[in-house]
Amino acid sequence: VELGCLAVLLVVPFVLGERPDLMTLMTNVLILSMFAISFDLCWGYSGIMSFGQALFFGVSGYVIALVGRDLGFSHIWGVLPLAILTGTALSFIFAMFLLLGRKTPTAIFVALGTLTGSYAAERLVSGWQYVGAGNGLSSVKLLQLGQHEFVEGVEFYSLALTLLAVVYLASRGLMRSQFGLVLAGMRQNEERLAFFGYRIQVYKALVFSFAGGIAGLSGALYTYHQGFIGPGNMGPGLSTTAVIYCLFGGAGTLIGPLI
Repeated sequence: VELGCLAVLLVVPFVLGERPDLMTLMTNVLILSMFAISFDLCWGYSGIMSFGQALFFGVSGYVIALVGRDLGFSHIWGVLPLAILTGTALSFIFAMFLLLGRKTPTAIFVALGTLTGSYAAERLVSGWQYVGAGNGLSSVKLLQLGQHEFVEGVEFYSLALTLLAVVYLASRGLMRSQFGLVLAGMRQNEERLAFFGYRIQVYKALVFSFAGGIAGLSGALYTYHQGFIGPGNMGPGLSTTAVIYCLFGGAGTLIGPLI
């Protein structure tokens, strides 16, 4: 199935290269696939119901848009690591409050906590003129590699496909490692894993932070590709979309949410 999907995605530029509208659509599919994988890592593999996954997506998009607007910097070697770092750091801060407390949190508590954070952030930026308020940030500076600028079309599609492949392989490798086996054991019986000495909530916080970094990367790519980032890109609506991708595709499969 994985090889079949890869073959289809590799053929897309040759088939749709003359259709800019469809190439734009397919590039968005690749970017949102990364976002879907980030939620699947949380829910499908770790049992963390994150209803605020769009928060890390949107905040990273705003950060790189502001860096481009205020500092005039959009070089790929700087902004994409910055987006990943932003998503990772923000998700780790949430993990500290929601997952690393003295008491073991319930799935409902984490779901409502992330949902509240996403909704609060959406309302905050909707009224903050510095970040464009309800109009969002448009005319985002193009992503650069040296003097070359990535524009929508085949070249941006190729970049998105390459990064999706890296994210997918990294996630797949992590889930098949010793770390992933611990997560699998947690899904079966958290109490038994805790009895064996594993710090369950620490493992959850780590995978939650890793997923936040992936969401941050997808948010940055989406912002550069669309040339826009707005409050709706960090609210409950987009977070719910990720949940739907995972539920329809199959939680805990990685390839399912992508499809």
